[in-house]
Amino acid sequence: MKLVSLIVSVFNEEGGLRQFYDTASGILSGLQRDGRDISYELLFVNDGSLDGSARILSELRAGDPEHVSVLSFSRNFGHEAAMTAGLDYASGDILIFMDADLQHPPTLIPDILAKLDEGYDIVNMVRTKNEGAGLIKNLTSRAFYSLVNLLSDMHMEPSASDFFAMDRKAAEVLRRSYRERVRFLRGYVQNIGFRKTTLDYEAGQRVAGRSHYSIKRLWRLSIDTIVCFSDVPLKLGMYAGFLSALAGFLLILYTLVTRGTAPSGYATIVTVLCFMFAVLFIIVGITGEYISVIFRELKDRPIYILSDIERAGSAQRTD
Repeated sequence: MKLVSLIVSVFNEEGGLRQFYDTASGILSGLQRDGRDISYELLFVNDGSLDGSARILSELRAGDPEHVSVLSFSRNFGHEAAMTAGLDYASGDILIFMDADLQHPPTLIPDILAKLDEGYDIVNMVRTKNEGAGLIKNLTSRAFYSLVNLLSDMHMEPSASDFFAMDRKAAEVLRRSYRERVRFLRGYVQNIGFRKTTLDYEAGQRVAGRSHYSIKRLWRLSIDTIVCFSDVPLKLGMYAGFLSALAGFLLILYTLVTRGTAPSGYATIVTVLCFMFAVLFIIVGITGEYISVIFRELKDRPIYILSDIERAGSAQRTD
């Protein structure tokens, strides 16, 4: 019998938690009734919620202690930390990661399990449509994946999301070897190899609440991801040096050709200085981002801190 761990990140999701539980548990228990040789756990990671999410999770746990596990953080550590905690504490032979807002459809769980049964180790869910996002967010999302693929030697599926699944073999690699403090789990999943496949899905409207990813947080996540997966920005200084040398050479030629009629050159000098200082400050800023990541890694602080652990009766690893 295979144990399926459904790992669910929760931050201020009180409005939709019960509906998510009813939908997901109904699908998984339905698979058991259909003769699938599986057991399951719903592993909720409460990422320091400030609303009634903790109370609802306790009620779900009390009502279904055989299948519901709850990890509670001491404070909000962020979505990446919540997924990492789920990865660390999941007991399953199969791990499925999704959010609690039902934008990641639990109805696709049977399709995911079917792909894993075919011999795939990782199933990436690729979003083809997002009803809850506007035009700007969709465009910036596409631009982000294109930029990461351009700058790094890793290929990320365009529109890949935090909705994915893996077997225990892939999960063990992530548990042991990918312990950075600056994290991008969906990128690691794309990077570790193994036999992968994709499934398309349409993200619907959130059942309750609102997105917790502000423009500022998305910008921070984008910068951290590029810094973690590519060293190309660090080489901009060299490229800028070559361009500056070329610009200087062309300016010398221009001065020699027009020396009889050339103006005083004040505007040219100011323009060149402004351009050079802009390039310099951009390079300094990029270097600062890399130093910031190194600093966070050297501090070696915990990715998350748990205040409580409640394990489901079915959450026993099989060997």
